[in-house]
Amino acid sequence: MKPVRHAVIPVAGFGTRVLPATKAIPKEMLPVVDRPLIHYVVDEAREAGIEHIVFVTGRAKHEIEDYFDHNPELEQALQKKNKTAIYEDTMTSVLPAGGCSFTRQQEAKGLGHAVWCARDIVGDNPFAVLLPDVIVRAKRGCLAQMMDAYEDGANLVAVEEVPDDQVDKYGIIAPKGDAQGSKIEMSGMVEKPTIGEAPSNLSIMGRYVLQPEVFAALGKTERGAGNEIQLTDAMAEMMKAQPYFAVTYEGESHDCGSKAGFVLANLAFAMDREDVGPAVREAMAKLG
Repeated sequence: MKPVRHAVIPVAGFGTRVLPATKAIPKEMLPVVDRPLIHYVVDEAREAGIEHIVFVTGRAKHEIEDYFDHNPELEQALQKKNKTAIYEDTMTSVLPAGGCSFTRQQEAKGLGHAVWCARDIVGDNPFAVLLPDVIVRAKRGCLAQMMDAYEDGANLVAVEEVPDDQVDKYGIIAPKGDAQGSKIEMSGMVEKPTIGEAPSNLSIMGRYVLQPEVFAALGKTERGAGNEIQLTDAMAEMMKAQPYFAVTYEGESHDCGSKAGFVLANLAFAMDREDVGPAVREAMAKLG
């Protein structure tokens, strides 16, 4: 079995849902408590055994590349002042030499095109895709839980239940049969189905494990919804030839691409922390 050792993280988007903050800073660098969104996503990938991360970037995204590199002046200053705890925490953002690549998506053509841009780096290997807008609050990362369900040659999509009256806001999977533990074989996907016509209430939440043949499908995929090349369109085509499974997981996702989701993520992750949690809870109680 070929292990999943590559992950693709698309970070070329403008972050229009959280403007004006993202006018000056990449949305992936917006902080949740004391580290940027992208740090949580990379930690999730590395916990799952990912050894090489491919960031698909755009113009004005150099902060992401700098963040995962050494900052000698800062590191030396922290060591000189014996700020050991802060130094060690800061060093968790440094990826090992050769552990990441950066490639440009030169035109905003959609998620499918962004994933396709990583084809030459990933090569003929299965790979994960993690959307950086979504961070997951869980004892064990969502992708690590997906790896528990992974079998050679299969494709996986992480899903979570949503209320029946909100299925029209999400991409929803169509089950092919009954659940096998945490896995449900898929027969298709529907983007934002009308209420009452959704094939299930299981929404796609931004984590995938895909076989490399999807790159060829993406190369042939025409622009779809939003006049963009959609990853789901290529996946639907590949579903005719390869097995696709939805995987449920233990945890909760936070869509930080929306303003409300970003604020709620900060509160949720802050309350989990021993250092700031008590103060946040006290403040929240006063606010009512």
